[in-house]
Amino acid sequence: MSIPPLKIGTRGSPLALAQTKEARALLAQAHGVPPEHFEIVVIRTSGDIIQDRVLSEAGGKGLFTRELDLALIAGEIDFAVHSSKDLPTELPSEIVIAGYLPREDARDAFIGRGGAKLGELPAGAVIGTASLRRAAQVKRFRADFKTVLLRGNVETRLAKVESGAVDGTLLALAGLRRLGLAARATEILPLEAFLPAAGQGAVGVTCRGGDRTVFAALAPILDAATFAALSAERAFLTALDGSCRTPIAGLAVLEGDALSFRGEALQADGGSTYAASGAGPAAKAASIGAEAAREILKALPGGVASLS
Repeated sequence: MSIPPLKIGTRGSPLALAQTKEARALLAQAHGVPPEHFEIVVIRTSGDIIQDRVLSEAGGKGLFTRELDLALIAGEIDFAVHSSKDLPTELPSEIVIAGYLPREDARDAFIGRGGAKLGELPAGAVIGTASLRRAAQVKRFRADFKTVLLRGNVETRLAKVESGAVDGTLLALAGLRRLGLAARATEILPLEAFLPAAGQGAVGVTCRGGDRTVFAALAPILDAATFAALSAERAFLTALDGSCRTPIAGLAVLEGDALSFRGEALQADGGSTYAASGAGPAAKAASIGAEAAREILKALPGGVASLS
């Protein structure tokens, strides 16, 4: 097909731009046009502006997507590129998730001051993170650890570790790899103890629901296996009301047509974990994730709000 010039919306952080350039390169290769055929439009979001609070206190996940959504609806951009874990469970009615690029490694990495591993830190060590999930998992791992708010882009957080402002931080391994910073990781944390956020490692693409031209253009670069995995993970989040106010983790893995899922909700202080798992064909991904959430809700008479 002859592909028209398209405008790609993105946040302006180095990671967001790296992800967007990856999507643009794949799109250009798929259609045999130069990358410059697609214009990158940088849009500053509320999440980029607000740096002094955790997301749950400032409005939740939509802070990183709201302005991009408005630009899409207004026709100022043709599609938007997101870190999938930033996508809220409910999108404006005019917007859909077209799909995802092939997923990177979903695990968390730990970056410790002086190269220290997480388990080697002294009692009372301070871990910086903006994630309620990571904070709860860190406290579950070692109850003596203290966690403090650490916002900003990847480079800013790494600098805080180097300066001694914190003893360490946790970041998505996928993000470090996309920025060429994977060597900065002290260790890659095991999934058994540090199950990632739903969508972690995946780059999502949103567009207007009825835009057939954009859907057709994007189709060659979107990955069916990642779509199935995130269908399970997002269904799990939706059923648990995953609004950034509760520590929630979930990961689906696809082998052939067989999908396996594991999810958990944690107390904010890491004191208790409620976990569930499921498996089945990829076509039932969403129902597998939703059923795992229902299992956890049965064990929480007060709902997920009781974990905060």
